[in-house]
Amino acid sequence: MKEAVDKAKILAIAHQVFNDEMQGIKQLSDNLDDNFIKVIMAILNCRGKVVVSGVGKSGHIARKIAATFASTGTPAFFMHPTEAIHGDLGMIESDDVALIISYSGEADEILSMVPALKRKQILLISMTANKESSLAKLSDYFLNIKVEKEACPLGLAPTTSTTVSLALGDALAVSLLSLRDFRAEDFALSHPGGILGRRLLITSGDLMHTGEALPIVTEDAILKDVVMEMSGKGLGFTAVLDKNDKLTGVITDGDLRRALDKSLDIFSTTAYDIMTESPKVLKKNALAVEAIELMQKYKITGFLVVDETNSLVGAYNLHDLFKAKLI
Repeated sequence: MKEAVDKAKILAIAHQVFNDEMQGIKQLSDNLDDNFIKVIMAILNCRGKVVVSGVGKSGHIARKIAATFASTGTPAFFMHPTEAIHGDLGMIESDDVALIISYSGEADEILSMVPALKRKQILLISMTANKESSLAKLSDYFLNIKVEKEACPLGLAPTTSTTVSLALGDALAVSLLSLRDFRAEDFALSHPGGILGRRLLITSGDLMHTGEALPIVTEDAILKDVVMEMSGKGLGFTAVLDKNDKLTGVITDGDLRRALDKSLDIFSTTAYDIMTESPKVLKKNALAVEAIELMQKYKITGFLVVDETNSLVGAYNLHDLFKAKLI
């Protein structure tokens, strides 16, 4: 019985935390006003970077907001207030904007850096819970992050307040993203090492085998030579060209097996006799991720690549997609 009571209590605590934090976000949403729009326009018109700062738990939130800004088209970086007053303020230029997070608006570390920011004539945006705080009064723009209660039952650990701060930062970043017409391709440029970045940046031209590594036979090539070409190039298929070097077909491992099952003479059967006409192709500049969808749709394991004139320029297979970590 005790175990059941404990489980119920644990779930009740979790639900209470969720409810408190959702209420905090609802309050934030309900209180959103023209100050938010003014802040958006100030950042949008900024010719420099957004310098985001905070100390303690607010510092952790500030780091995340700066990272979100940077990855969604708003140049930004985090600056620790202690490091700022020991030299890092030299990284800030007059065209920059400062976004400072402090729930109380009275943190000594924060207030120590503000005078230097004002001397540099840096536009200052504050996120605090007290519009009468020292930080709010020194700011050009003020965003209210006040919450009725923390989810922490002691009312001490920043919980609801940090969730609200994070949500407000996300609202700023997404609003700016939309106004900048920031697209998935732009996001990929900031994330080339991640799978999303690779999927949005790598083209068929980046993966394809070319030159001597490209499997090619002519329509009149005998089956023996087709086998040798496919074995030597190792892609599991070969392109078939006519006498004018125009792509007319493809021969896959499956085509070869079916030909051998029919006991066709490898010295008289030609590529033309067993090829699949009108093969599936991709343009050189097509995203390689398109190949994954087409491979699944047509149950194939490789693609021939053509240029703008539909001339054969390369080929790649499923293994190349694995090597590029696209799948």
